[in-house]
Amino acid sequence: MRIGLLGTGPWARAAHAPALGEHPGLDFVGVWGRRPEAAGALAAVHGVRAYEDVDALLADVDAVAVALPPTVQAELAVRAARAGRHLLLDKPLATTVAQGRALVEAVDAAGVASVVFFTTRFQPEPQTWIEEQARVGGWFTGRAQWLGAVFTSEDNPFAASPWRREKGALWDVGPHALSVLLPVLGEPRRVTAAAYGPGDTVHLVLDHAGGASSSTTLSLSAPPAAAGAMVELRGASGVTALPEARGDVVPALGRAAAALISAAGSGEPHPCDARFAFTVTRILATAETLLHSGTR
Repeated sequence: MRIGLLGTGPWARAAHAPALGEHPGLDFVGVWGRRPEAAGALAAVHGVRAYEDVDALLADVDAVAVALPPTVQAELAVRAARAGRHLLLDKPLATTVAQGRALVEAVDAAGVASVVFFTTRFQPEPQTWIEEQARVGGWFTGRAQWLGAVFTSEDNPFAASPWRREKGALWDVGPHALSVLLPVLGEPRRVTAAAYGPGDTVHLVLDHAGGASSSTTLSLSAPPAAAGAMVELRGASGVTALPEARGDVVPALGRAAAALISAAGSGEPHPCDARFAFTVTRILATAETLLHSGTR
């Protein structure tokens, strides 16, 4: 599969470009970015072409990987889908329901494959645990904490990201927590509560279709010593916790790329496709509305 990369930021440099270049099933064709000089620099590192025109890149590939802010991703992914290109996307899919719906409709209309890189879903130990808990069922409640120190650590490469500054943990790490809870507990019938905590911290309570409820705490403002992620489930079979992920992000992104190749070849949607990611976007948008309707 011939693939191009849209984006040149820290995530593109650290994860996407290495994963695409190393994957045996991919022919990494080139890079496009909003800053041509950055595209040229990243392309030179990986020995591929730097494109000044995104449509020229789309004409040369079968698929694109996107490492751009979510609002930009949503617009360009629609364009790529309409050009018949398969999509390896990042989370969140979009930050509005309208943009997310437009992207899903474009994917469906074009019949292209899509995989959204929810990191935890492509790490072997966590993914095996998620699948096992979904089979077990009977869960009474879930509790998740996804606490980052992006805004409190020195020299974090993502701290200056304008969209993270605007949207905070709800939209940055919220998708990770939901990508674990939803396959096990089911889609929520309601987001029943949302409240702010320190910094950009938010707390959510969800009532799930499977009968369980869950609480989630999200932050990019945690003290570095307090940062980390956990998910705990309690139910008829007892108590279980999400195992710690092992390994670098590049192999996980390589597994996402392999999933895209498989979905494109089989025509079978992947569990982390654009439609699943749109469900996550709708939940986060509802939570954001609740947060904005309250007082800080």
